[in-house]
Amino acid sequence: MAGVIALTRAELSRLAHNRRYFIFTVAFPVILYLLIGRQVPTDYGKFIDLLAVDDEGALHVLELKRDRTPREVVAQLLDYGSWIRTLTHEQVLDIFKRYRPDAVFEQEWTATFGGDLPDELNNGHRLTVVAGDVDPATERIVGYLSEFDVPVNVVFFRYFDDGERAYLARTWLLDEAKTPPRKGGSSRGGSKETWNEQDWYVSFGEESGIRNWEDARTYGFVSVGGGEWFSRTLRNLPVDGRVFVCIPGVGYVGVGTVIGEAQPFPDAVLTVNGQTVRLADQQLRADYVHSHKPDIEDNREYVVPVRWIETRSRDDALWVKGMFANQNSACKLRNRFTLDILYPEFGVAVHAPIDVPGV
Repeated sequence: MAGVIALTRAELSRLAHNRRYFIFTVAFPVILYLLIGRQVPTDYGKFIDLLAVDDEGALHVLELKRDRTPREVVAQLLDYGSWIRTLTHEQVLDIFKRYRPDAVFEQEWTATFGGDLPDELNNGHRLTVVAGDVDPATERIVGYLSEFDVPVNVVFFRYFDDGERAYLARTWLLDEAKTPPRKGGSSRGGSKETWNEQDWYVSFGEESGIRNWEDARTYGFVSVGGGEWFSRTLRNLPVDGRVFVCIPGVGYVGVGTVIGEAQPFPDAVLTVNGQTVRLADQQLRADYVHSHKPDIEDNREYVVPVRWIETRSRDDALWVKGMFANQNSACKLRNRFTLDILYPEFGVAVHAPIDVPGV
């Protein structure tokens, strides 16, 4: 019949020694995840075949079944799970660095998933047996464990050929939705990068007629509005905190020190050239007013006064693939890759100087 291809499934004994099958098996995590390690040594003298991370920051252990018994392969996975749940953010990055010493994790993340790196890595984990087939005992054990929320599953590879080409099909033993990555208990290691307790990220979303970066540079402020969700984090910026300002989709454009608490735009008072001025009375490029929406209680624009250390125009914004960005208007800036770029580019020290009255 035209259009029908006759496929022949290869025998498992043949697959066990088939180099192409092995290559496809190892390539599996590259399709779904970012591979961060191969033959990763644990603290217990064992080696994880493959370790990967998904787009939400969860870790995935992938263990090739080879010729081991069900008891051996499942026990091995559980042992690995007990170890990876303790890994911190920094330890995950160290594993990747040993695996790919010439690569930058943040850049590889962006290239793989296309989104922003989550603040927290190892926020859960999943254990997967990679096999061409499994026996009934393995199916029973994995099914039993999943009923108690143990994040374990089996991925099968079926290898076919039509005489000229080879095909690899992938299926799961259990529905993936029923075995999501699980968070650990109180001793779990998932964590955010260490914060230096001084640096903050601020998103300055320019909106035509509402908010303008050149106004902020000229008069010394950052601002946001349009609803409680948008303004809450900016309003929580602490006085003396150091802020790095990023225009979404453009890049970083300034660094400065917060010198006052957030104020609604109509009431905002700033110090410009030694003079106290009301921001609303100045010649501004935007009006900092949002249209009324009945379902939003407080959509006012909030202004936080900043003493600039250095700023640049949006045309000269700094952006390198993999740098930190976030949808919140303000958050703690922890990402070491980003900070290591920002510090020299904006001419600031790792630790901000402390203002001492009278000195």
